[in-house]
Amino acid sequence: MARQKVIILGAAGRDFHNFNTFFRDNPSYEVVAFTAEQIPGISNRVFPSQIAGKLYPRGIRIYAEEELPSLVKKFDADEVILAYSDLSHQEVMEKAARVLAAGADFKLMGIKHTLLQSKKPVIAICAVRTGAGKSPTTRKISLYLKQKGLRVGIIRHPMPYGNLKMQDVQRFKTLGDLDKQECTFEEREEYEPHIRNGFTVYAGVDYERILKLAEGESDIILWDGGNNDLPFIKADFHITIADARRAGHETTYYPGLTNFMIADVIMINKIRTAEPKDVELIKDNARKFNPRAKIVLADMKRTIADGFSGSKLHGKNVLAIEDGPTTTHGGMSFGAAALVARTYGSKLVDPRPYAVGSIKKVFEKFKHLSNVLPAMGYSDKQISELQETINRAKADFVLIGTPVDLRRILKINKPMLKVNYEVEEFGKPTLVDVLDGFLRSHKKVKPVLGKMGKKK
Repeated sequence: MARQKVIILGAAGRDFHNFNTFFRDNPSYEVVAFTAEQIPGISNRVFPSQIAGKLYPRGIRIYAEEELPSLVKKFDADEVILAYSDLSHQEVMEKAARVLAAGADFKLMGIKHTLLQSKKPVIAICAVRTGAGKSPTTRKISLYLKQKGLRVGIIRHPMPYGNLKMQDVQRFKTLGDLDKQECTFEEREEYEPHIRNGFTVYAGVDYERILKLAEGESDIILWDGGNNDLPFIKADFHITIADARRAGHETTYYPGLTNFMIADVIMINKIRTAEPKDVELIKDNARKFNPRAKIVLADMKRTIADGFSGSKLHGKNVLAIEDGPTTTHGGMSFGAAALVARTYGSKLVDPRPYAVGSIKKVFEKFKHLSNVLPAMGYSDKQISELQETINRAKADFVLIGTPVDLRRILKINKPMLKVNYEVEEFGKPTLVDVLDGFLRSHKKVKPVLGKMGKKK
């Protein structure tokens, strides 16, 4: 029987995971191509044979997604599988229409064939949209579990945008590991805060091997999700974050609605900067789609690092640098830096007149951006262009609203201030309340806590 020919649409993450867990050694299918979208510069690579396995001695070519209709015809593809996240339901169906028009079937893969099983307890932190607040929530939970005496292994949703062979299984314990593995800004934004807090972060391409490595060094696993994607590992406790600044998106974005529906806890974030009616809309949607979930209310507490007085920003021209994915395909027109600037009466500088190279193209593509600069750094050239853009901007201060401290990386000709933000809950239950309940009740956790008690 002929193998079914498959094209996987991705963005260097879920696509590779779906391949590894279902297609790699499956003689019924032949993956003829990957496509790449959302992340600049990740197409025109080859998924290497060393990872692809014996059925793919030449590896698998990665194309730009814009070539999809011609690829379906070129390979006579039977199926096209969508395997990336943070897409509106409208966008998903538009992609489906293009695939169907080209003559192939369009599919989404569920969790049955893609979830890995862990021997250790797993807490997953996911979201309904990029930029909802997963990272600070994961940091708060990891520190809480550390205080309980647990060895916490943080497995991060993949971001293998470079040499895939080198990035197959990654372990980040020190800041030097970020340099050794040539991490992009997006990777640094996610890994650096955890490392500074004393945790080891695991990521890469082959999550079965990554999970085994983390299990050997941890008592409990935290899945630190990316975009609004589903976990790669079966969660014993699932926390989904909804964004009150984007109320309604919890029901209109893929696969965020699925995360919303399967959550044990829905944390509604950014409530102080949202309209009360928007918070109520998310609560109503939670009652409709997931009435069993507990609701936690929260916001981001923002501070300027190093004891800098925000009053010194009053009336000053400030360039706000924000998290790249949040402000590009995440659709947000501002972030933590812009909010701090506005709080202290600063004037936000429009970076567009100063943008060069690929940074200029970012603004051409994402037209909702005007008064913030996305921290784009997917290559040495783009980092150089970001640095030049910042240095050209006429600003008194630069506010860094990304989790990574760009002062370590960029050489800037004006004062740079780091904005920190952390989760602050309101009312009951809190994150600690729901986590305590999980630790007390779950069978998978009790043996771990019991062993720890004997050690003491």
